[in-house]
Amino acid sequence: MRALLPLLSVVRGWRVGAAARPPRRVMSLYLTEERGLPHSEDYRLFFRSASVSRLEHMGLFNWQTSCSCNAPESVAGHYISAFHDIPLKVDSPKENGIPRKKARNDEYKNLFNMVVEIPRWTNAKMEISTEEPMNPIKQDVKSGKLRFIPNIFPHKGYIWNYGAFPQTWEDPYQKDKNTNCTGDNDPVDVCEIGSKVLSRGDVIQVKILGTLALIDQGATDWKIITINVNDPEAEKFHDIDDVKKFKPGYLEATLNWFRLYKVPDGKPENKFAFNGEFKNKAFAIEVVNNSHECWKAMLMKKCDHGAISCTNVHVCDSPFRCSPEEARSLIESVPAPSMSKEVSKEEERWHFLD
Repeated sequence: MRALLPLLSVVRGWRVGAAARPPRRVMSLYLTEERGLPHSEDYRLFFRSASVSRLEHMGLFNWQTSCSCNAPESVAGHYISAFHDIPLKVDSPKENGIPRKKARNDEYKNLFNMVVEIPRWTNAKMEISTEEPMNPIKQDVKSGKLRFIPNIFPHKGYIWNYGAFPQTWEDPYQKDKNTNCTGDNDPVDVCEIGSKVLSRGDVIQVKILGTLALIDQGATDWKIITINVNDPEAEKFHDIDDVKKFKPGYLEATLNWFRLYKVPDGKPENKFAFNGEFKNKAFAIEVVNNSHECWKAMLMKKCDHGAISCTNVHVCDSPFRCSPEEARSLIESVPAPSMSKEVSKEEERWHFLD
């Protein structure tokens, strides 16, 4: 099973109430499309593939690399699912004949696509909407309010670029053999520790370095530590011990961040499997691969997927696969965003905890 056209990065495309904006960057294979105002319940960020003509113009389209179940005219230029249609793994030393930057030969097997949901230093809790058609990014809502992560001194918002691995699923009906807890019903979470502040909707290629196992309300919530393969320092990082060596204190800050981030809301400190020990690259890759197998079972209707929307455009043989036209109809059937004002961003208040 293969999804189509591994992604390099993403550009902004459209926003409600205005004509389509020109792309800010021209190096992407995929576009994003904004609807509604940021920091409102209506906000959605949809994903689209670039058109065939655009890819050909960029010299990036090669039909021989595409999924055989798609006709040439249907592989690009259409809405896709951020959850299901973006490939998890980067399988080749080259993408459509173009060599990758800063990846050693023995690291090609450790290249994965990450969808950036939350840029570093920001507070809005954005996430892939698993239950909505085509799975756009939206802001999480709890108890009728948009969620913002508190600033807990000395950290401003999220301390990494935070996001998810597409084509992964932490099965809530299956116990994890390592933690003896079920999954949290979401894609696997990713913390990218590189030097660049990325943008919401970016799709980047990362190297896995290790993982932390958060136990959230009795469910396993893996946090995979990664670095952007194109980061200026990426060549120094190959496993979790390299983070300890070259970014001293970062793993301790990460553990402390996840331990405390719910405390300002009156909740207890979070708990971890393995007493909060970070596991290494090999362990983390196994976690991700297992979650990919769970996702495959879900997309092939071999297990209970609950309320998750499994509709996709590019997953061959999936009973949930739809045509590009059907995907567009699903998105257009969503009620138009209101013109409500943005809510308070709640980004200025700081919390000081013992």
